[in-house]
This record gives sequence, C-alpha cells and structure tokens, in this order.
Amino acid sequence: MSSDFEGYEQDFAVLTAEITGKIARVPRLPPDEKKQMVANVEKQLEEARELLEQMDLEVREIPPQSRGMYSNRMRSYKQEMGKLETDFKRSRIAYSDEVRNELLGDDGNSSENQRAHLLDNTERLERSSRRLEAGYQIAVETEQIGQEMLENLSHDREKIQRARERLRETDANLGKSSRVLTGMLRR
Repeated sequence: MSSDFEGYEQDFAVLTAEITGKIARVPRLPPDEKKQMVANVEKQLEEARELLEQMDLEVREIPPQSRGMYSNRMRSYKQEMGKLETDFKRSRIAYSDEVRNELLGDDGNSSENQRAHLLDNTERLERSSRRLEAGYQIAVETEQIGQEMLENLSHDREKIQRARERLRETDANLGKSSRVLTGMLRR
C-alpha cells in the first residue's frame, strides 16, 4: 500500500512542479498561447486533485499505527494544492485583466488619458449618429420623391391610355367616314 502511495507522491510532485512552472509562464505568453496554457493548467490541476483523492484513499487503507505520518503528508499536499489553485486564480485574474484591458484599449495610462480616449470615442459616436440621421433623412426624401414619380407616371399612363382610346375611336370614325365617302362617290 505505501508503495502505491509513494508512486502517487512522485506523480503529484512532478505534476505540481509542471503546474508551478506553467503558472509562472502564463503572464509572459502571447494571448493565443496564454489561452492554451490556461486550459492546460486547468486540466493538470484536475489531475492533481484526482491524485490527491487516490492518495487519500490509500491513507485510509494504511494501518492506524502508520497512518499519522501519511496523514501529515496529505495535509501538506493539500496545502500545496490550495496554494497552486490560489496562484492559478491570481494568474487567471491577471490574464483576464490583461484581456479586458486589451479589449478596452487600456494600456495602464492615467485616468486623464482614459478620459480623453472616452471623449474621443463619444465624439466619434456623435458624428456617426449625425451621419446616420442625415442618411436616414435622405432615404426618406428619396422615398417621397420616388412615390411622387410613381404617381406622376401613373397619371401619365392614364393620359396615354385615354389618348390611345381616342385615337382608336378617331381611327374607327375615319374608317366609317372613308366608307361613307367612297359609297357617295360611287353613286
């Protein structure tokens, strides 16, 4: 049993050393690599928790007279695990702050620079809003002009149809007149 425990101890020591090294490297990595590193560390922390559970189960199976020494080791490992998780949380907070600052364009300058940046952005938004309003107004005017043109075209169409109708009537009347005149000339 103690050989299993010692094997778990060695695995835990190697794993915690890897995790510690990775946590220390997180702040210095480029953003894409940071994301991968954070995911990798989370996975390794889960593995370390599982190892601790296995070690705890092994300690419970050890005879009571030898259990004290292993229980002290377990307490120490659990404290180490807690410290690793705390360090990782701090590293993630620093990482998330860095991501937030990157997204917001905050490079850690004074509040005066931030204020100037916000005012500049506000001014841009106002200009964009005015352009959008002007564009909307032009669209409304264009729509009105289009409707007026459609109405004019509709009226023109009606006039053209009436003129065609008169032309047909006139043509028919001319045809009748021509027949009447031809008939008169024959007599």
